[in-house]
Amino acid sequence: MNSGKYVFAQLGQVINRYEFEKCVARYNGNHRVQELNSWNQFLQLFFGQLTARNSLRDICVCLKAHRKKLYHLGIKQNVNQSTLSRANEGRDWRIFADFSEYLIQQVRPLYARTSIPNVDIDNDVFALDSTTISLSIKLYT
Repeated sequence: MNSGKYVFAQLGQVINRYEFEKCVARYNGNHRVQELNSWNQFLQLFFGQLTARNSLRDICVCLKAHRKKLYHLGIKQNVNQSTLSRANEGRDWRIFADFSEYLIQQVRPLYARTSIPNVDIDNDVFALDSTTISLSIKLYT
């Protein structure tokens, strides 16, 4: 039996929502949004990234399987694949780019004095996850 908050909910609390909302307001990200706001889109994609989901369908199926726990995870609602796809297509990508820059600025001082073994580079080194979702041709024919 669960006696505390889920790990994902705790991670969601660490993320500075105020800074995220500033990025959303800068690009008018929630303008004329009916179903899926930017924060919930971010949380669902964040969930998919942390749980190593391979596609939007996989994210939506996994969230649907845990729909009774979504509130406790900090996710307002689960949505279907087409809604999440439309949100990814229509929402300005600069919201997430600006927020990732903010997160990098927060993390950079924590590792400024940490050396990387067997690597001798004078400049900063960044390791960003550029995971791509492979598409099946059979799904689109």
